[in-house]
Amino acid sequence: MALQQENQVPLRHLAELARPEPQQLLKGILRGIEKESLRVTHEGQVAQTPHPQGLGSALTHESITTDFSEALLEFITPPVQTPEEALYTLDQIHRFTYAEIGAERLWVNSMPGFVGADRDIPVARYGKSHIGHMKSAYRLGLSLRYGRKMQAIAGIHYNFSLPDEFWLWLKAQESSDNSETLSDYKTRRYFDLIRNFRRHYWLLIYLFGAAPAVSDTFVQHRDHKLQPFAGDPHSLCAPQGTSLRMGDLGYSSDAQRALIVCYNSLPDYLSTLCAAIQQSYPPYQQQGLKDAGGSYQQLSTGLLQIENEFYSPIRPKNPTKMGETALSALDNRGVEYIEVRCLDLNPFMPLGIDGPQMRFLDTFLLHCLLRDSPIADSADYRAVQENQQRIVYRGRDPQLRLIYNGAEIKLTEWAQKLLNEMAPLARLFDSTWEGRDYQSALALQRAKLAGDLATPASQMLAEMRQNQQTFIQWAVDKAEQHRKYFVQRPLEAHDLQKFAALATESRRQQQKIEEGDRGSFADFLRRYYAQYAFCCQSAPASQ
Repeated sequence: MALQQENQVPLRHLAELARPEPQQLLKGILRGIEKESLRVTHEGQVAQTPHPQGLGSALTHESITTDFSEALLEFITPPVQTPEEALYTLDQIHRFTYAEIGAERLWVNSMPGFVGADRDIPVARYGKSHIGHMKSAYRLGLSLRYGRKMQAIAGIHYNFSLPDEFWLWLKAQESSDNSETLSDYKTRRYFDLIRNFRRHYWLLIYLFGAAPAVSDTFVQHRDHKLQPFAGDPHSLCAPQGTSLRMGDLGYSSDAQRALIVCYNSLPDYLSTLCAAIQQSYPPYQQQGLKDAGGSYQQLSTGLLQIENEFYSPIRPKNPTKMGETALSALDNRGVEYIEVRCLDLNPFMPLGIDGPQMRFLDTFLLHCLLRDSPIADSADYRAVQENQQRIVYRGRDPQLRLIYNGAEIKLTEWAQKLLNEMAPLARLFDSTWEGRDYQSALALQRAKLAGDLATPASQMLAEMRQNQQTFIQWAVDKAEQHRKYFVQRPLEAHDLQKFAALATESRRQQQKIEEGDRGSFADFLRRYYAQYAFCCQSAPASQ
């Protein structure tokens, strides 16, 4: 389809959705934030201290946990109806955390600072329970397979869900098949959204990518395409880059490059991931399940230990129960929300994200849902991968061309087309909320595309150049600025008590889990992996 012809194709159900009653259903959208940040010293080195006791149990705390490393904090907001609610909670979590970590800082960049040997990045620990042991062994497996430096990279995940009332309304517009359950319909349409997201998320990397530079210590003993920044051999950059985190120096894996995960339906998605988990991979088999002392150094010798090991810019999700796999949750209850995973921390924002970015994401995701979403094939899959690599290293090149329907198109032309398509959705959101915040958020992104407003990646390199700073110096200064922003606004006593109570309760919950364990860890692991075999049987791949 020619680009000119496609411009004439309207988004589905836009006119019907603009009516007052269905429009109000958009107020039921829920969004949440998961933000990762490394604890570092005042010099920017990864903290060697354990997860602070005052923050509670990383295994069971509902808002404060760890990701790969003991030093890599993860803050989680509950699903809420407005960006402001999510940002308020995230701000409170930061203020409480700074009250507990003493002189340490939270690193504000996605790419880490001073990184020495792998052993200098402590793997996260979750206590003595079987599930805690499993979480740590999984991370040891990541360390064994990919090294710890890659796992020290941080990002922001954006969780997004539409209310059941909206899905019921949309189903009534689209489907005459009364035999399709609401859960099945939601799942099918979420996968439509995901396929379009994958085709277009390069735009998010261009607009919000904030990791064009890194310290030379991060790429030590690794092949790379980076250049010294302003002649400084210790600061490396992609001069026209956007997000090194999303490229081959970030969340990537040679083993996974040949893995094509199918997003055409839930059964396809389950079967391809289950097969990768159950398929033994010879290099991992040679490394061994256990180390010389008999301790687990990885959970399995499969291509993937668990589904979370597959690096994807977006995931379909359903909340898991204790001990349940993420794929089993999807198989049992369908897709409940999606998780956007391609966002860098914005180092110019104390929280790493702000309201205008969240509103643009809402508009972008609704656009992905309402746009026609053809079934994907292997060529589509490879085009998505190629566009990601181009946008990572050359995204700010005004002449950059991307793959579009088997041909090539200028990034600026494609981006302008997408922003134009999103404009009526921004107006729709503003009509729903009786304001102009969504249109203002879209206008900010148009200004970036026009060159009137710097993207975060461009702004970062410009500041480093203007201040004559290395990557480390610039990032350390930003971390200190943000630390002051939070510590100069301590929580009120009742809020401190609330967070302290949550920490205490989380430690009690961890102890309860540890006391309730029965049998051996090997037996626990066998029962856990049995879920994948069952999931594979119940979700055969499409032919």
